[in-house]
Amino acid sequence: MERILVVGVTGAGKSTLAQTLSSRLGLPYHEMDAVYFNGPDWAVNDKLTEDVSRLAAGSRWIIDSLGYPEVRDLLWDRADAVIWLDYPRRVVMPRVLRRSLRRTVTREVLFGGNRETWTGWLSREHPAWWAWSQHGARRREVERRIRDPRFGPLDTLRFGHPDDMAAWLAAL
Repeated sequence: MERILVVGVTGAGKSTLAQTLSSRLGLPYHEMDAVYFNGPDWAVNDKLTEDVSRLAAGSRWIIDSLGYPEVRDLLWDRADAVIWLDYPRRVVMPRVLRRSLRRTVTREVLFGGNRETWTGWLSREHPAWWAWSQHGARRREVERRIRDPRFGPLDTLRFGHPDDMAAWLAAL
């Protein structure tokens, strides 16, 4: 595993796992949301494809994302492994709610200098709403990609519960 995508729904723990694997395997870690959101008011990187192409061209990396639609195929074509955190809503929703609450209360600075806000909780784009509404669609998209013959050569690890992933990680 030299070029790894860690995929799953919002709140599954992709970034946490990717950071841990980065340290253990000595792979450069790239946080996709930080590449995507690069300015105030959640501005989207207008050079996203260029930036992701440069990252994906590297011989060794780990990225915590299914990939935004504009760059999804690029990432999947270059990856050699996919780690899928395929957790049910009952696992991810408490996680994403705790994380968003902490970020809102502490005013934690996120990608591009942005912050989660109390009013942001009312938006369909808020991580909590997004995690709930996109859970099924994300699972279907990853499942479709894993079954796609183009991505057949990828090493795929699918974990249905955090305990399964933790056991694998402990044995790594």
